[in-house]
Amino acid sequence: MSYLLRLVMPDRPGILGAVATALGTAGIDIVSLDVLERGSGVAVDDVVVDLPPDRLPDSLITVAQSVPDVVVESLRPFSGALDTHRELELLDGLARAGEDGAEKLLAAELPRVFHCGWAVVLDCGPDGSWEVRATSDAAPAFEGLELPWMPLTGARLLPSDDDWLPERWREMAIEMMAVPYGGDACAVVLGRSGGPAFRRSELLRLAHLAGIASTVVHLPPA
Repeated sequence: MSYLLRLVMPDRPGILGAVATALGTAGIDIVSLDVLERGSGVAVDDVVVDLPPDRLPDSLITVAQSVPDVVVESLRPFSGALDTHRELELLDGLARAGEDGAEKLLAAELPRVFHCGWAVVLDCGPDGSWEVRATSDAAPAFEGLELPWMPLTGARLLPSDDDWLPERWREMAIEMMAVPYGGDACAVVLGRSGGPAFRRSELLRLAHLAGIASTVVHLPPA
């Protein structure tokens, strides 16, 4: 079974290699690696690994943290596609889908791109009302909620302790981030239950990708 490890470690030569060696010695294969943040002497990486059937998931934490100064911020099952060109594939798909199918495709594929649980595309009308335009599998129901941050005017993190969240969502520790998409007051929201919290680097990456996506869907067919 595959798992996603989020590692926080000093940004110095050799430490990621030491983690890879520790995992390999324990019979754990690294399948993919995404660099989330680098700066101020700290690195944050998402590592997808295959765990042998006879090993418990907690052993991943033990093995990774056996390397000095390495901290496992989160560990969760991972069942997404294991490719290294997720963003490019999504943009290519959006260009082919056209305006009618773009929102559904975006909601379906963004969780795979960002290793999260779900995505929702929202649209805000001129009177401040809003509607759900598209959702991925596993997305919670937004209908009937008051969203004080809509209409969305800029990218923002939506932590699990925000006051507007329903009590059930706070109990599930639903972490979210939202960015403008596709026009005035439209938004894309990504979420995951149980953490970890989205980092600002992920928010900036989503804002950049959504900006490109909103342009791509309006390009004429090749």
